[in-house]
Amino acid sequence: MTSATGTPAYRRLSVEERRAQLLEAALSLFAHRAPEEVSLDDVAEAAGVSRPLVYRYFPGGKQQLYEASLRSAADALEQCFAEPPEGPLTTRLARALDRYLAFVDEHDMGFAALLQGGSVVETSRTTAIVDGVRRAAAEHILAHLSAEDPGSRLRMTVRMWITAVEAASLIWLDEDKRPPLDELRDGLVEQFIAVLAASAGRDPETAAVVRRALALEPADGPVGELARRVLTVVGDAAHLL
Repeated sequence: MTSATGTPAYRRLSVEERRAQLLEAALSLFAHRAPEEVSLDDVAEAAGVSRPLVYRYFPGGKQQLYEASLRSAADALEQCFAEPPEGPLTTRLARALDRYLAFVDEHDMGFAALLQGGSVVETSRTTAIVDGVRRAAAEHILAHLSAEDPGSRLRMTVRMWITAVEAASLIWLDEDKRPPLDELRDGLVEQFIAVLAASAGRDPETAAVVRRALALEPADGPVGELARRVLTVVGDAAHLL
């Protein structure tokens, strides 16, 4: 919008828009610096506003702003695993991981600080937010498996894999973002199939879930390729026994 003189007209932001602007500025800073290294002055400067205005929207100061930013990031992460329940499981997982790993890539230092803890602004509330992301991701994965009332073995298998995804993401950041993201994604998908198969050998419920999932997988897809590689390794090892 421009004024009669041709200069941009000033538009007062609504409360929701201003709050979103401040959160976006804070998230950008937290993405690349540890939370304790970010001040309210930094956020105000990044948003192009005054420090008192930041306090007006976040009277609790930096702690309230950090928790609100963390909640915003958590909402984005929780949605990474939301996928339409259609097509092969490996395809859905790959798309979900693409979004998750893109978030990790964009918010590298902030993601590491979020999961590793130890921040001076960490509280029981921030810990609960992070744990909520893990639980939400697990529920999405269980939904992809069509597990309406999952037992403890299957639930544990899924939650352990979510932990493995987090650990792999942190290691990837520590290793200067190597290997390439597509290789990391494919490895995590294959790992999930492998741990499901291992758990299926001891748990009838997981076995039924695996059978349903494999029925949707194409023979030339990730599962078939993984099976062929494993059988090759097993066959080579058998000759050594």
